[in-house]
Amino acid sequence: MLKKFSILIAHYNNFEYFKDCYQSIITQTYQNFEVVLVDDCSSDHSYEKIKELTKSDSRFRLFQNDENKGVGFTKRKCVELSQGDICGFVDPDDAIKNTALEISVKNHTENNVVTYSQFYLCDSNLQPLQLFQHSRAVKNRKKNFFNIFLEANHFFTFKRLAYEKTLGIDSSLTSAVDQDLYLKLYETGNFTFIKEPLYYYRLHEKGVSQESSKKEKLNNNWQQVILNTAKRRNIKSVYGKKLNEIENLPLFLKTKQNNLFTKIKRKFL
Repeated sequence: MLKKFSILIAHYNNFEYFKDCYQSIITQTYQNFEVVLVDDCSSDHSYEKIKELTKSDSRFRLFQNDENKGVGFTKRKCVELSQGDICGFVDPDDAIKNTALEISVKNHTENNVVTYSQFYLCDSNLQPLQLFQHSRAVKNRKKNFFNIFLEANHFFTFKRLAYEKTLGIDSSLTSAVDQDLYLKLYETGNFTFIKEPLYYYRLHEKGVSQESSKKEKLNNNWQQVILNTAKRRNIKSVYGKKLNEIENLPLFLKTKQNNLFTKIKRKFL
């Protein structure tokens, strides 16, 4: 029996870019999917435009928040409204390869809970510039794995049963939402790396991760995600230093894990 795939989209004011996302979805080689799109109360009429664009395809299930709630709340709602056996988020300004669902589903076995792939960094027209250089297979079941170099990233898909074993997406987060989810799922079972680019990540001035005004908030959220992860795993110190004494955990971990020895260790593990 074919597994149903839920493509999850948290949307806000992104109709023009969404048209590329939409085309990449409807041309998938694996067609047993639904799309759950939750609009976070867009202010530019893009939600109405998406409704018009997708109205003839019952696989597209659209919802809208009553008021702007933020990305954490919206992504959590996406999962809660979905019905598939396997789920994967696609940002509305990005796109996926036409075989992305098929390859991901094939790589979901009884022995894993997640698949993730290589991905392209693209220009504003979604033309590939380069592969994201840090994507790689991670060692499973390592207590001190924090995904600090974003090794596990797009195209990230997960079994619903694994998600239900976690606390779910933190609805209070306004950034670092995906990283929080990845680390929670890491604690439930094995990750499988697909050494093939399945995702097109658009770099543009309106992108959340590119807005300099939000970088400080992103770092603060990432700090909290790491602290929460450490608490779940009963980790009180790293590299001989107590967590509550480290002002900038992401930077501290990057520095400690980026010396020659750890670079070699990452390469072969």
